[in-house]
Amino acid sequence: MLKLEKVATHYGDVQALQNVSFKVEEGQVVSIIGSNGSGKSTTLNTISGVLRCSSGNIIFNNKRINQAPPHQIVEVGIVQVPEGRKLFPYMTVYENLKLGSFNSRGRKVLKESIQEAFNYFPILEERRNQIAGTLSGGEQQMLAIGRGLMAKPKLLM
Repeated sequence: MLKLEKVATHYGDVQALQNVSFKVEEGQVVSIIGSNGSGKSTTLNTISGVLRCSSGNIIFNNKRINQAPPHQIVEVGIVQVPEGRKLFPYMTVYENLKLGSFNSRGRKVLKESIQEAFNYFPILEERRNQIAGTLSGGEQQMLAIGRGLMAKPKLLM
């Protein structure tokens, strides 16, 4: 499903990733572990197109996505739940979830996806009209994951 081949990423002149290679098969759960500064977030940001890889290949479902912008990467089915939640704090839970379905797959099944998010996280249904910034930290994390699921990803990071 996802394959990284000798990926390198730089921040200006500083190399953050060097020769990163791994595969994720459909149905697998994969963890990237390491100490602070070891490249975990940089790896995810490179896969999702937020950062460009300097060399190597990123292949998703047999298609090279190295140079694709983030919105195209979401369209092919890769969704990243951002570190630190990155919610829209002055919008409601419902509005935040709805924003997650902006891609073509998500728009087609908006009502079903919202109900699915509420099934995963029942507290969000109770708080559907609450302003997201007033949720507890755990509830905000549930909302961030629910928003990511709204895009109907093939791969959730």
